[in-house]
Amino acid sequence: ARALGVSSGMAARRLVVRLFGDTVRYAEALELQESIAAARRAGTVADTLLVLQHDHVFTIGKRPNAHNILSDPFLLTALDVEVHRSRRGGDVTYHGPGQTILYPIVNLRALGVGARRYVETLEDVMVETCAGFGIDATGRVPGMTGTWVGDKKIGAVGVQIAGGVTTHGLAFNVRPDLEYFKHIVPCGLRGKRPTSLAKEMERKRLLCLKPNTEEAVAGITAGRAEVEAKLVTAFMQRFGYDDVSMHRE
Repeated sequence: ARALGVSSGMAARRLVVRLFGDTVRYAEALELQESIAAARRAGTVADTLLVLQHDHVFTIGKRPNAHNILSDPFLLTALDVEVHRSRRGGDVTYHGPGQTILYPIVNLRALGVGARRYVETLEDVMVETCAGFGIDATGRVPGMTGTWVGDKKIGAVGVQIAGGVTTHGLAFNVRPDLEYFKHIVPCGLRGKRPTSLAKEMERKRLLCLKPNTEEAVAGITAGRAEVEAKLVTAFMQRFGYDDVSMHRE
């Protein structure tokens, strides 16, 4: 199938991918996004994809509900969790180690992609990544953004678009400490539990135990680098990038 907005004879689409090895504080990542977005609107840089993990943080989007942070500030401070307001869409969510973040700073007008299709395609990126590890996931769920394994959320999407250029993006639960989600109502959706790739793969491993033995089917693992590679590849292919440079930071 042809990638979004791609027609035959078009010039190559360039994407700069920046992969960060250490965790990045949320405020620093936000400042970096805003700087790149301004340059992208000015046409002085190419579309850019930031790939990183954050320190523990709760972020509050443009549709906040104070009751969706369940723990008091003193407990959050004791847990070393920061709280930041954000201009992305959505309510409150958690970011932290073990969760892979993709922040695309891309020109949607140049891609020929509308806002809704963009969000849906970010969900598709996570669905495709799950499939690469043998996990069945679903996006485009009516009334609920993100990517789901059954009724459990494995990935969140929250974006901002200004001047046709995107910031923020997706958060994919690889192996985070899911206990942190108990301090919030994730995305304002009460009764919906989070899950992770590691948790779903462990569930699959247990289902795949050979009869009457403790021996699991081989190959059911997921390392950070492999997950990042699958996410980035799915993003590149879904949006039709064919001139890609990678930079580790």
